[in-house]
Amino acid sequence: MAEITLQIAGRSYSVSAREEDEPHLRHIENRIARHAETAHRAAGGLGSERTLLYLVLILADALDEAEARPKDDLSPMLLERIADRLEAVALALEESAATS
Repeated sequence: MAEITLQIAGRSYSVSAREEDEPHLRHIENRIARHAETAHRAAGGLGSERTLLYLVLILADALDEAEARPKDDLSPMLLERIADRLEAVALALEESAATS
């Protein structure tokens, strides 16, 4: 098990995880970071605990919305993950072409 430090809403949290899970955890960390500022504003700057509460509510709402969507629809989260992977492939191809 590896010890991974995640930055969530301005705080550091160490978690134990398998090394092969680190890229996925970093992806989740980045997704959370995109909502952290909104959560901080919603909390009125009243502290990290309240910010985390709002962050959880924002993410739970997004999850609830995704689960309520018909299963034959592609979710925005899935499309975003596909786009992220395509970008990574494109970067790898560009780097490969540059070194050739």
